[in-house]
Order: sequence, then C-alpha cells, then structure tokens
Amino acid sequence: MLFKRTTEEIGRNAGWSSALLGSTTASSGQLVTTNSALSIPVLQNCVSLLAESVAQLPLELYRRTADGGREAATEHSLYPVLKHTPNGWQTTFEYREISQMAAGLRGNSYSYIERDKRGNVVALYPLDPTKITVLKGPDLQPFYRFEGADPMPQRMIHHVRWLSLDGYLGISPIINHANSIGYALALSEFSAKSFLHGSALSGVLERPAGAPALKDESVLQNIANKWTEKFGGSGNAGKVAVLQEGMTFKPLTVSNVDAELINALRLSDSDIARIYKMPLPMIGSMEGATYNNVENLQIAFVVYALMPWLKRHEQAMQRDLLNPSERNDYYIEFNISGLLRGNQSARYAAYAVGRQWGWLSINDIRRFENMPPVDGGGAYLQPLNMVDASDPNVTKPKPDAQAVDQIAKALQ
Repeated sequence: MLFKRTTEEIGRNAGWSSALLGSTTASSGQLVTTNSALSIPVLQNCVSLLAESVAQLPLELYRRTADGGREAATEHSLYPVLKHTPNGWQTTFEYREISQMAAGLRGNSYSYIERDKRGNVVALYPLDPTKITVLKGPDLQPFYRFEGADPMPQRMIHHVRWLSLDGYLGISPIINHANSIGYALALSEFSAKSFLHGSALSGVLERPAGAPALKDESVLQNIANKWTEKFGGSGNAGKVAVLQEGMTFKPLTVSNVDAELINALRLSDSDIARIYKMPLPMIGSMEGATYNNVENLQIAFVVYALMPWLKRHEQAMQRDLLNPSERNDYYIEFNISGLLRGNQSARYAAYAVGRQWGWLSINDIRRFENMPPVDGGGAYLQPLNMVDASDPNVTKPKPDAQAVDQIAKALQ
C-alpha cells in the first residue's frame, strides 16, 4: 500500500515520460525516426560499431584482494549472468549489443532485473525504451512504469543513459540532432529521384553546325546503337573511332550541381560522425587519414568515442546489479587493453624498456598480452649501474676542474 500511495503522489507531482523518444519532423520536412535514421549508412555504421565494440569486449566481475590486487569473482551469483547467460535466449554478445544500440539511438537502455529470494541477480531482460515511463519520487529516486503497469522501483530496472539534462532521462541522439539527420535523409532522397527522373550521359555525338538535320528517328537511333556496340563498355576500352561527315564525340563531365551534391553528401557524413565523436576512417571514409595516423585515429576512437559508453555501462551495472554492501569489495570492468595496443614492434620495444629499467616484470608483460603468469615471473630487475645517490658509502666521482671552468665561462 505504501508503494502504491507513493506512485500516485509521483503521478500527480513529479511524473514525466519518455515521449521524446519517438519521432520528430526536421526543418527539411523529413520525418526522423529510429528506422529512418538507420537507413543512413554512416549513422548505422556509427551506432553498430559502438554496439559491436561494447558487446565483444571481455567483461569481468572482480573482487579486491587484501594485498591490493584483484581476482575474478567466479563464485558470485552475478558472474555467470555477466559472462555467459544474461537470460534464457540471448548470448552475452547479443544482450550487450542490443543494450548499446538502444542507448546509442534513443539515449536510454532498460533491462528488467530478475532476482532470487535473497535479492541476487539471476537474469537480465531487455525492455523496449519506447514503452518505458520514468517517474521521479519525492525522495528523488527514479522508478519505472512499463506499458502502463504498476511502477517498479530502481532495484528492478537496469538503466543506462546517455547525456542527460535532468539526471534521470538520457537525451535521444536521433531527436536531438533531427535537423542534421533530416538533412541527410533529404539529400539521399534528392539523389535517388535525380537518378530516377534525370539522365546520365557519358557523352554526345555532334554533327557540324551547317549540316542538314537527320529527321529520320530510326537513323539517329541506329547511329547511337552502333556507337555503343563498338565503343561502349570496358571491353571496348582503348579502341580507335573513325568519324565521318564531320561528326565529333564530346564527353560529358560532372556538372556543378552534381559536384555540389557530392560535397554536400560528404559534409552530411561528417556531421553525423560528429554526433558520435567517430573518426571518419573508423566508418569507412579515408578522408583525412594517412599511413602514419590511422593507428592514432583508432586509439582516439577508443578513448573519446567508446570509453565514455563503457564507463556508463560499468557504473550503471555496479549501481543496479551489486548490492550496496558489495560495492567496496566487488567491481565490474571491461578489458580494453587489446584495443589500446600499438603495433607489435613498438609494443615489444616499450615492454623491453619497462623490463630493463625495472618497472615491469615478466608477469606484468604477460598480463598485458592476456597470457597466464609463469613461475618466477614476478621479479623486477635493476640495472647494475643504478645506485642510491644519497648512500654515504657510495663513492661519488669528483668533477673535472677544467670542465667546470669552461662551463662557468660559457654561462658568463
């Protein structure tokens, strides 16, 4: 009864819904919805790349150890849910992919949390974001209504949100950038209709200005067909044409309108990539990419585009799936070390420096490479010529008086 009374108070005083997650009409006149936005290849590529990246990364539940280290918490009831079976029909890849897709398109991802009698999480079920209403109670805690049913408290919903203006509901990237997406949709529609109703000629055959006109349509058509038969297509490339009666062939180039359309399409692609902070080479466009900077662009994708989403997922899981008493001892983390690696030779050279100067052990390096530790691999080296300068027993070399005098003169 207490929960029902609270729900009624929220409905009157502080309720607000996710109505903005539906559709809107852009300034270009295009109706922007999730499905229409996904028809834009660049946007679909951005969203799916983020979703697939989140889904394929190893996800671990760790327990902090007394010596300051960590170990996989395989005995915890949440471990198999995160690692193997989130629910009865989805794999972990499929579940995390659809969760990130919902967050990337609509700004919010919701899952129903099934718990056992002890309150432990036993399954996660994805929910349709368009059917969720978020409510804020007098105690400022959110809870959720699914398809008009009774509200559910926060402990029953796993909520991952994008950028939020009120702290409760994430903004939909699709709706927030409806004009940019509508512009891309309008360009795509214009291009398609241009091909449908327009004409694209490779060139024209011209007769001299003073020559009498050929009024017989069949003769004109026969000339065009013969020309195409002899010189059209890649199989006839390089042939030499012999023209009679003063005729000339004039190839047609791209018109200014076509060139501007191409530039507009490129600009539209860049605009959409900016929504998700996506480097263009990551979505198939090599504009601005060189042999020397592709690796840095890949790392920029991980750091600036992917990492914020990973942190949202990690911290939302720790808030929603771990009991308050467990959060000091357990934490959830994605392993992104593989994505941040440089090329192999540069990576091994860095390992060699760290090993030589004593801040990396063999097992440290093996852990970075996702390899198991080896016996005796925890030892750290120290170069023989490295000594403590503050040790009074260390013989310090005396400075060369002549060298000191030359330095003094140079500084005058």
